[in-house]
Amino acid sequence: MSNLKLTFACGPYDRMEALSYNRIEVEGIDLNYLEIQAPREIFDRMVGDHAFDMSELSLAEHVGMTAKGNSPFVALPVFPSKAFRHGFICINTNSGIKEPKDLAGKRIGVPLYTITAAIWIRGDLENVYGVDLSNVQWVQGAVEKAGTHGKPPAPPKLLKPVDIVQNTSEKSLSDMLRDGEIDALIGSRLPDSVRTDPDKVTRLFPNAREEEKRYYREYKIHPIMHTVAIQREIYEQNRWIATSLFKAFLEARKWAIDKMYFSAAQRYMLPWLYDDLHEIDEIFGDDLWAYGVEENRPTLEAFVKYMQQQHFIEKEVPVDDLFVPIHGRIE
Repeated sequence: MSNLKLTFACGPYDRMEALSYNRIEVEGIDLNYLEIQAPREIFDRMVGDHAFDMSELSLAEHVGMTAKGNSPFVALPVFPSKAFRHGFICINTNSGIKEPKDLAGKRIGVPLYTITAAIWIRGDLENVYGVDLSNVQWVQGAVEKAGTHGKPPAPPKLLKPVDIVQNTSEKSLSDMLRDGEIDALIGSRLPDSVRTDPDKVTRLFPNAREEEKRYYREYKIHPIMHTVAIQREIYEQNRWIATSLFKAFLEARKWAIDKMYFSAAQRYMLPWLYDDLHEIDEIFGDDLWAYGVEENRPTLEAFVKYMQQQHFIEKEVPVDDLFVPIHGRIE
């Protein structure tokens, strides 16, 4: 019997490298890895055109579609992208913002109000730091250029109105932040102006790394950005692929971690890599970049809560319902 052929669109991540370069086999599957650098392009093509059999997909879009009960996709508890977001809140130095609560009532830029990174940041600001965001005006637009951030085919509809305006200027959000036309900026990427104009743009948390470590130790949350989605029809016809793929993703992650820790010749251009890895071991232990529902339950439950609080979904979805079951031995 020949292998099932599946296309998989995903970014060029180290934890996916073994699959991208066919360094490991996926049992029963010929996986055609389509490397695409821009996540927004992958999401728009997957949701709008069903362009791939499988793809990396925004966690927010997956939760939103699943909550409606008519999603054309299922998901594996595999997370290509995770990122702490404290360091991705930037402010204009003349905005009067000195601490998180000062964001109340401000004009804040965001690539898309609906993106996963923005949901995480708003949720943490409200629930961890007690920030009142009810009177914020959100300015949507691309961070690095004028215009919009991608072209989502079916952006989630909010259950309650929010003050959101589009950036119709000829400036990027980065430039607007530098010039004081917005007070702050949140999202999935840092604005160029935080580097080019440090006298005008800085981070809300000056030592974000220390704050993120404290946050993880207290809440056991390593924010998930993306999951792996499969066309529902393909999964329904071949349910065995969930376990086969999950095992392959675990093996690819282990392959990447082993390469990263190899000390005879440094793999990445990070001068203090091994000191960083020692610190990571102290904080994460064996849970570095965990896959699986149970291993990520605090993170997933927090995100679903945030989506309900921010009026994306009517009620919280049990996190076990977000992912297909994995059967049999995975070791």
